[in-house]
Amino acid sequence: MFRLGDGVREWLLAISAASLVALAFVWLEFGGSSPELARDFEDCVERVQAQGLSADELGGGLSGCGARFAGRRKADGGYSYYDFMQDRKFDIEGPNPTAEERIAIDREYIGYLEAQRRETISAALARHQNDLLRADMENARAPAGQPLALVPAGVPLPVPRRVAEQRERARLCAEDALICTLSKFSTAVKDAFASSSKTRN
Repeated sequence: MFRLGDGVREWLLAISAASLVALAFVWLEFGGSSPELARDFEDCVERVQAQGLSADELGGGLSGCGARFAGRRKADGGYSYYDFMQDRKFDIEGPNPTAEERIAIDREYIGYLEAQRRETISAALARHQNDLLRADMENARAPAGQPLALVPAGVPLPVPRRVAEQRERARLCAEDALICTLSKFSTAVKDAFASSSKTRN
């Protein structure tokens, strides 16, 4: 049998290892441009577009890239994350926000919601005040009604003379029964003479 020396065997192992590394590099660079191996969103998009897919497959691949990577590469380096709830961008370190960055974004969102709540309350208050002012202005434009008659308080209204006399008699009758009896008697006599003079005429 043929035996290789120790130097030849090591030399063959080195050549095999180098060829495997070169083959892996070539596969990754040219043949294995898989989107799963992408380092960020932009790299993923380039890999999906390089595969020559149909329009439907391309759309699915691009949405897969968006689902895997939340951040977008900035021109000056680093990444930015767009939070559609706040309609605002945040600077992040990598292609996806870290746990600390997510906490900071959530804190900003809580502040954003509080500002929105204050703005809504302020707008409602301003509308209410505007409605009150409009109502006051409409009341000021309304025509004046009938003039008010001012009557001083505590002043007795004039009473007809006959009613006043009857009240006085009633008061006296209540105080002294004899005066009342005499008054009734004199009134009856006057009425009798008055009726007899009417019958004569």
